[in-house]
Amino acid sequence: MLDAGETKPDPVAADPVDSLWPPAATLPLHVRSAGETLLGLLHLPPGPGPHPVVVLLHGFPGNERNFDLAQALRRAGYATAVFHYRGSWGVGGTYAWCHVLEDSARVVAALREPGTVAEHRLDPGRLAVVGHSMGGFAALMTAAADSQVCAVASVAGFDLGAVGARCRTDPVARAAFVTAFEKELLPLRGTSGEALVSEIESTGVEWSLARLAPRLADRPVLLVGTGLDDVAPVQIHHEPVVAAYAKYAVPRLEHRVFMTDHSLSDHRVALARAVIDFIDRSVV
Repeated sequence: MLDAGETKPDPVAADPVDSLWPPAATLPLHVRSAGETLLGLLHLPPGPGPHPVVVLLHGFPGNERNFDLAQALRRAGYATAVFHYRGSWGVGGTYAWCHVLEDSARVVAALREPGTVAEHRLDPGRLAVVGHSMGGFAALMTAAADSQVCAVASVAGFDLGAVGARCRTDPVARAAFVTAFEKELLPLRGTSGEALVSEIESTGVEWSLARLAPRLADRPVLLVGTGLDDVAPVQIHHEPVVAAYAKYAVPRLEHRVFMTDHSLSDHRVALARAVIDFIDRSVV
């Protein structure tokens, strides 16, 4: 334990100084979803807990998994889960946007189950969801559908609803998205660029992130945009969502833009500090 006057080590730059028991651990995470076993890791902090929980959702197809954030969040005292969706990176089943949402909700639910809570010393009442890119979309959708998620952060969020609206009216843009998705299919199974675009189009406005404001108005929300982003440009994927949430008056909305690319390649430390600061103030 820290002595009087001591400060907690900076979780971005320093390992914990205490010899807490049980020690920190990185454990395989297996969650059943729609008959398939999702594969992931659970990063447990040291100490008896109960530990607050962060579910970290990666994007499409999952090349950037944000393990640096998972490790920093663990050092900050959070049990942090990272996993793969159905049909991706060796997980069985087929890949689809709706499966991403179902799997995200399932992992959140699994981390609240009494057996999992007891085994890993978790606090199911303090659970936040953080997502990057398409994972940011999934994070906001998951929190909107689950009032027990106590805080949510979207980083360079990819608004599938906005993309669907554009694809329905702009054939050139639609073809470009089909081609872009096709280039990312190697770690995925059971889908195609055409199938992914068609699924987005078929949902209408239901996947518009701006429409989620009423369902997120009672919780802290962090929206991080990326100003040099050619995957999720802020003018399409960030600013309209911020404007909608501000207009509806989501009271605990926080938003900022980092001048960096979609992966926040040269802002990883700044990102970790921003996310941890937000979670520390939100998960109480």
